[in-house]
Amino acid sequence: MDFTPDWLAQAHYWMRFTRAFDERILNLHKQSKIAGGCFSQLGHEAISVGAALALGPDDVVAPMHRDLGAYLVRSLAPNRLMAQFLGRASGVTGGRDANLHGCGDLSLGIVGFVSHLPASMPVTIGMAHAFKIKGEPRVAMNFFGDGSSSQGLCHEAMNWAAVFQLPVVLICENNQYAYSTPLSRQMRITNIADRAAGYGMPGVVVDGNDFFAVHEAVAAAVDRARSGSGPTLIECKTMRMRGHAIHDNMAYVPPALLEEWRRRDPIMRFEQALRDQGLLDDAALADLQARIEAEIDAAQDYAERCPYPDPTTVTEGVFA
Repeated sequence: MDFTPDWLAQAHYWMRFTRAFDERILNLHKQSKIAGGCFSQLGHEAISVGAALALGPDDVVAPMHRDLGAYLVRSLAPNRLMAQFLGRASGVTGGRDANLHGCGDLSLGIVGFVSHLPASMPVTIGMAHAFKIKGEPRVAMNFFGDGSSSQGLCHEAMNWAAVFQLPVVLICENNQYAYSTPLSRQMRITNIADRAAGYGMPGVVVDGNDFFAVHEAVAAAVDRARSGSGPTLIECKTMRMRGHAIHDNMAYVPPALLEEWRRRDPIMRFEQALRDQGLLDDAALADLQARIEAEIDAAQDYAERCPYPDPTTVTEGVFA
């Protein structure tokens, strides 16, 4: 695929912004400014950004807690995201949560998720089915993890998508551990994508730390779905570089494994590609990082000036 310098610069910006925002959130949590858990994006930037950039403006996406880049690419403003993490009334959930759980905005084509993974999969599949029934040239995309792939709901959703040849792209972020359970204790097969054959859909395995490989595979799957050829399962192999959440010291992960994946950092690899093309140097990178830090400072300042939700509204938006 051919990419213009401006397009590559935008992809670089989103990946760097995702990482910087993630680091800021972790620091704010250490300062006790964020209640609840934090789920780091470190190492997943190429997947969330590379996949989201393959979607059209009218498509929908259901990201998860390690897909901050997808929220940003879909134009969920950093101000709203920061207010969300700080539990303010101007956050996406109106202060009902303090991380990416439930962080959806259908006006931006973002489906919010709950912690009971992979609960958003049948929702996304249902939206794709509606697109097909209405004859709309729209695509639905769903992210899920290797742990989710071991649950029955995931298999029901994949079967549904395949049987009805729905315009959906299913992206499995295989980051080696479902909390503390390694992949070897979940399945005997090598590739999660091999399961796609059992449903009659293509299964693709890509290096999840290679932005270009992710984007190319997802763009092809989006085109396939939009043309009426049905769903694709894409397995992005990566590594969760921090614990399941901020409370998890991931002592169960061999240090040598983390070091191996650290050398394959997705942003470093992308930046090397830009340098090789003469599109990036140290000065440009420093300018970009300074710009991003200023934007995150502004988002934090906005969020900290916003009020917390009115306690009398606690029962609003509750369904039973």
